[in-house]
Amino acid sequence: MPVIDQIAAFKEDLIAIRRDFHQHPELGMQEVRTAGIVADYLREWGIDTHTGIGNTGVVGVLRGSSEGRTIGLRADMDALPIDEKTNLPFASRTPGVMHACGHDAHTTMLLGAARYLAANPAFAGTAVFIFQPAEEGLGGARAMLADGLFDRFPCDEIYGMHNNPNGAPGKVGVKPGTAMAGADFFDIYIRASGSHAAMPHQSVDPIVIGASLVSQLQTIVSRNVPPTEPLVLSVTQIHAGAAYNVIPSDCTLSGTMRYFDTDLAERMRERIQTLCDGIARSYDIEIEIDSRNIFDVLVNDADLSKAMLDVAAEVVGADKVTQTENVVTGSEDFADMLRVIPGAYCTVGHAGTLPLHNDGFVLDESILPVGASIYAKIIEKRTAAGAV
Repeated sequence: MPVIDQIAAFKEDLIAIRRDFHQHPELGMQEVRTAGIVADYLREWGIDTHTGIGNTGVVGVLRGSSEGRTIGLRADMDALPIDEKTNLPFASRTPGVMHACGHDAHTTMLLGAARYLAANPAFAGTAVFIFQPAEEGLGGARAMLADGLFDRFPCDEIYGMHNNPNGAPGKVGVKPGTAMAGADFFDIYIRASGSHAAMPHQSVDPIVIGASLVSQLQTIVSRNVPPTEPLVLSVTQIHAGAAYNVIPSDCTLSGTMRYFDTDLAERMRERIQTLCDGIARSYDIEIEIDSRNIFDVLVNDADLSKAMLDVAAEVVGADKVTQTENVVTGSEDFADMLRVIPGAYCTVGHAGTLPLHNDGFVLDESILPVGASIYAKIIEKRTAAGAV
């Protein structure tokens, strides 16, 4: 069975909604306009709507025509701090902000499912539509959870999806079990002693120390992590100085660690601390580390992963669904919801070769009715009291 006919019939409406979101992107915890539009649509369709959850989050609740299970569907709403360079006629109108990860499409697909289900409520149970803010490392899922998301809207299962510009339109993949990396962000503050650049002997140069520390941090993965255990440690920022003739007193290194084993991650945090402490002692300076967990490891329920693929096969065909084996070192804060409620997270392929988070990323809008249909069919199939 292909895309649901009624959803296909309002495809142009979905495209218009998505393009409007794309032209007006909002960063995490600033999705006021987006959340307002989402809430207005849900109310227009007669869906019980709740706003301000986890700051700018929106939840819609739609009860079917008979008793059954409660299934959550989640989409993210935030954009990225990127200047768009696509030259699309509906490109971002907000300087320095772009939907370069497809969250505008995710929100639109979930709205499409909500519209269809509101017009066709002959399913058992309850659908919970979760529109989450601040997925891009700003803790939106945790904010909604702290605001009592699943206490207020209990779910038996929860599902999410992400677009994938892999050049394979309609191909749906799920990795059962451990699927996506957990992540730390870190800042390392080197506090040394500056001087005139012409008299470096009067300084304890934090830039030299920082450069040395970057090299030493790279040995953690190569020399402290078993080669069979995937772990990534990347220094992504170095900040120091403001003049050509001044050796500054301070240097800051920032970056991220990605991991699949929480015990190993803790050992690596200790190793980072040990390296910094050793360098601080050797130069008689102060080094402070601010390391924080941003994303949990995403773990898909094995049975619900299969259930999601079975539903997707009804939309895209059995030949286009796959149970993938490879973990992904990218992170996704839907993992935080999966720690509380069992569920699954899939990718849906579409045309295009530029990666996510690229200033030239263009989303293939043919994915919109596909994702909406998968979401809608999850509700129709999984809310039934006997769903297994």
